[in-house]
Amino acid sequence: MKNKLYAVVDIETTGGMPHRDRIIEIAIVLFDGSRIVDRYESLINPERSIPYEITRITGINDDMVVDAPKFYEVARKVVEMTEGAIFVAHNVRFDYSFIREEFSSLGFTYTRRQLCTVVLSRKSFPGLRSYSLGNLIRHFGIVVQNRHRAMDDVLATVEILGMALAGEDGRTRADRLISAGIQASHLPKDITMQTIMALPETCGVYYFYNAYSQVIYVGKSINIRNRVRQHFGQIDAKTDKFISKVADITYKETGSELISLLFESAEIKHLQPEINRAQKTRDYPYFVHHFTDDKGYLRLDWDKSGAKTRKDKIILNHYGSKSGARGHLHAVTEAFSLCPGLTGLYEPDGGCFYHQTGACTGACQGLEDADVYNERAAEAIEALKKSFDRDFFLVTEGRSPEECGLVLIEGGHYRGFGYLAADDLKMGIEEWKEAINYVAPNPECNRIVMQWLEKYPGTTFRDI
Repeated sequence: MKNKLYAVVDIETTGGMPHRDRIIEIAIVLFDGSRIVDRYESLINPERSIPYEITRITGINDDMVVDAPKFYEVARKVVEMTEGAIFVAHNVRFDYSFIREEFSSLGFTYTRRQLCTVVLSRKSFPGLRSYSLGNLIRHFGIVVQNRHRAMDDVLATVEILGMALAGEDGRTRADRLISAGIQASHLPKDITMQTIMALPETCGVYYFYNAYSQVIYVGKSINIRNRVRQHFGQIDAKTDKFISKVADITYKETGSELISLLFESAEIKHLQPEINRAQKTRDYPYFVHHFTDDKGYLRLDWDKSGAKTRKDKIILNHYGSKSGARGHLHAVTEAFSLCPGLTGLYEPDGGCFYHQTGACTGACQGLEDADVYNERAAEAIEALKKSFDRDFFLVTEGRSPEECGLVLIEGGHYRGFGYLAADDLKMGIEEWKEAINYVAPNPECNRIVMQWLEKYPGTTFRDI
């Protein structure tokens, strides 16, 4: 069997955030499991100053990189050296995310299978106090001249990788980590590891198709590739039946997790995939409606949803719980000085406690003129039609750094999403609205936006 080729990578950077910081040095060593077959290293001009703390740790300063190539000038070399190889690093998420971000800024998608030597070391050398590169170097007595320089750290990582691969079942252990639990024998006949590795590690919605090109499942994730891998890594009778039907996978990147949640909900309801049974119709078991009684008063009430209870009702809004329906009724009852007996909060038989306390103007007893009362009730009805009390945009991440996502709340409901170039955010509201793909209001998407705002109260708003 041909040995795998490992591209062991280390980078030094101006900081720890890929979207903000830049690479200042890169080293790549090609390793076949027993010997080094190629190597490459270069300082990188980050096109920004290097913080003092980084210089203190690495020894790399601004003068050393001023004449170094910029990343785009070494990008081809990085692609060529890592093509067809396993991308290996100590804490691979750090190095891989920076390199992916550099390629993304150039308009390219960089994708490689990965292996983390931190994780591999934990499995290969159990019981150590720490699995940091420094501790592993000390534990194994690896000679390193310049710690925190890319090539020296890469060569130390190569030694650690070599020891891990040479141990009992070492290559099998590494292969399992590379495949993230997916065994080729468990994949559907039309899906290969190459299919999965070609999926992006970005936020969006993905689709599973059967052999007849019908969508059988829609999902969303902040990392499409990892989520799909998880699907095929869950091997049991139920999953086997599911994945045996999958013949193709497609995706749509959304940039924003909020947009992916909204888009997934809409796509499931539109496509009606057979495996998304639980999500095809979100259960909203209660509703609020209005009617005019035989005395001419506008009445509000709530009920449990069913074919008979909904028949001939003028429904204002749907709710996931009885408390939600009654809570909304209670709010408008107080806000518009309505009688609780005429808003479904209690049965208005006999005397009215609320009238005795002054909270009710006596409509339930026929003491307030119906026309006067109905003016306020009509305002309450308009309020009940809405899930939100104002119109606004939510501004989210876009599908690239140059783009922003927009979510529109209008008329009290979620109305759609779209994208706008970041440079165009200074434009007017009408231009923002032109970017929106409008959809019909639905309670599920209202709920998604409400829960998002509860979870992330710092989300950027723009009132309309």
